[in-house]
Amino acid sequence: MSKSSIAGRPIARVLLRLPVDLHRSLVNAAASAGVSFNEWCVRRLAAPAPPGESSPVRSLVIDAARGLFGDRLLGVVALGSWARGEAATGSDIDVLVVLDPAVALTRDLYRAWDAHPLTFDGRAIDAHFVHPPRSGILPGAVWCEAAVDGVVWFDRLDRMAAELAGVRRTIADGRVIRAMAHGQPYWKAAA
Repeated sequence: MSKSSIAGRPIARVLLRLPVDLHRSLVNAAASAGVSFNEWCVRRLAAPAPPGESSPVRSLVIDAARGLFGDRLLGVVALGSWARGEAATGSDIDVLVVLDPAVALTRDLYRAWDAHPLTFDGRAIDAHFVHPPRSGILPGAVWCEAAVDGVVWFDRLDRMAAELAGVRRTIADGRVIRAMAHGQPYWKAAA
């Protein structure tokens, strides 16, 4: 245990060995978030409902998604400020609802979700409907954001972690990059 402290709280030192490409991806994610690598790791480790742990909000979202989509539901991934452990008072809870590619991604999905609005602790639960990333195609922005700070809440086929890892490799390889416009992040193919 180190004698150092952060905000008056004692801290421990941890040595963690990572593959170089994963380390690079995490360092880039921290830089994109505008925080140190150490701070980014602390936030990620402190984020609510890590994989394998149950939580009321996680159960609420999964039950609602299963009720709407049944076996067509492939996964649920929390992302954004809630997943990072940085949710402000008025922040919503963003989730990716990953559906079988046979399901058309139309406004009807959002209408069905909005017919019974979900909230948790006064926060709206905002669903974004997606298909799994397609092999050989650059991932879309929402998958890139999920790869940086997403937390897998449900994975019917045990593929979500691998999908997110594949997107992180695409980011680490420099094939897509994160940029900012008007204070908002977006992802684009590298030049």
